Amino acid sequence: MSTATQTKLLPEVTAFLNRGSLPAFVGGQPMPSTSGKTIATYDPGSGELLAEVHDLTPEDIDRAIDVANEAFVKQAWAKLPVNERGALLHRLADEVERRIAIFAQLESLDAGKIEAQAAGDVQNFIDTLRYFIEMGQHMNPRSTLAVKGHEAWKYRQPWGACGFIFPWNFPFLLIGWGITPALVAGNTVVIKPAEDTPLSALYLAQVATEVGIPDGVINVVTGGGATAGAALSASHKIKRMSFTGSPEVGRLVGEACGRNLVPVKLELGGKGAAVVFDDVSVEETADKLVGAITFHTGQVCCDATRWIVHEKIFDSFVNACVDRMKKIEVGYQRNGSTQMGPVVNAKQRERVLSYLEKGQAEGAKCLLEGGPATVQGYEGHYVKPALMTGSLDNIAAREEIFGPVAYLAPFKNEEEAIEMVNRTDYGLANSVWTPDLGRASRVAEAMVAGNSWINAHNVFAQGVPYGGVNKSGMGGGVLSVETLLDYYRSTSIVRPLN
Repeated sequence: MSTATQTKLLPEVTAFLNRGSLPAFVGGQPMPSTSGKTIATYDPGSGELLAEVHDLTPEDIDRAIDVANEAFVKQAWAKLPVNERGALLHRLADEVERRIAIFAQLESLDAGKIEAQAAGDVQNFIDTLRYFIEMGQHMNPRSTLAVKGHEAWKYRQPWGACGFIFPWNFPFLLIGWGITPALVAGNTVVIKPAEDTPLSALYLAQVATEVGIPDGVINVVTGGGATAGAALSASHKIKRMSFTGSPEVGRLVGEACGRNLVPVKLELGGKGAAVVFDDVSVEETADKLVGAITFHTGQVCCDATRWIVHEKIFDSFVNACVDRMKKIEVGYQRNGSTQMGPVVNAKQRERVLSYLEKGQAEGAKCLLEGGPATVQGYEGHYVKPALMTGSLDNIAAREEIFGPVAYLAPFKNEEEAIEMVNRTDYGLANSVWTPDLGRASRVAEAMVAGNSWINAHNVFAQGVPYGGVNKSGMGGGVLSVETLLDYYRSTSIVRPLN
């Protein structure tokens, strides 16, 4: 770790990064890779090395799954009274909250997040854990069934060892969304973080052991997606699998789980739309959508990246958005004045820039050019926000870019707007913007996606299921009672009375 990176870091963060190579954490202990190989993780904002993380082999992954399954049986995590399990998990939430600044700095450095936003992600983890703990306290595992001539009931119990593969854009927040309902239900977990952003997951495993979570209940395995990730999703020893990431990799995970008949949840990408009617406040709506597309440098799967704007206000809306985007300050994520930080790595930077080129080659017009950005004193992966317009058949309007790029198109009436929104293979999240709530409801219900928002975008209220359809995912959602129920298997028990 360089001197520049160490500037103004908490002592605990510096100590964690200066340990040398970081092994996986399995069974309450560090677990080095048997191959001795490591993967480097870098600060996206400066390009500086943060740490070397062990690159586990498929055999290492298999051993970690065995540990998780053994812990499920021998540590009796599932058999603890629900209040005792909840008490331990509350202790974990309390300790993460006490160390929120440490987690936030690790997340900011590793994922290129503005530090205040990283702290928000950590708080989201804490809130999600407490939400599911409370829900679990009221979950009756036995449900009586009214069946003539029989005594019958359904009994819920945890699956066992559950596997999780998480992406690099919201590493810690998504761990919270994923593992907390599984743990509350009594399962053990094996977490595979993205190779670009493993630090907060490894630190969480350490903290979990310190607060008394039984060994083997929370395990973190590290390594490449094509090796460690593939080995986890292909294991017949995993009882339930969850993957968050691209549709391309999601298909591979789904195929692997299908061969073993392992239930799988896939939370995949999106190409969301925002339908803006002519009765909105142009200035206010422009503020909110520009804020959404530049948040975390557009690396948000549920973002509105297609803005379908009524033709009467199209020009004024474009002008308002261009004016706001030009003022966005691109900079190092830990600088206080920065409004938009780097993308996660050089590959992602090239992806964003290539879509600007491909989109223009297919006839799209740049309303705001975008392109590479330079930040004085930092050799990071920076891009400028961009706006494009043209046919929705354009590659930049069809495919997920995962950067601060919005594609605009005008519409004439409600029916045309709905058709334009649904002209995609994705189906994650859309929004409609109008003070006419009757129209808003009609359009929201007609858009094909797992989620529709009204006069807002990227809204994640606890208790509201969030998931995708079509190319955006399958197998349930997050943040609701349905999510907790996913992590119980049901047994029907029947006794004839005649």
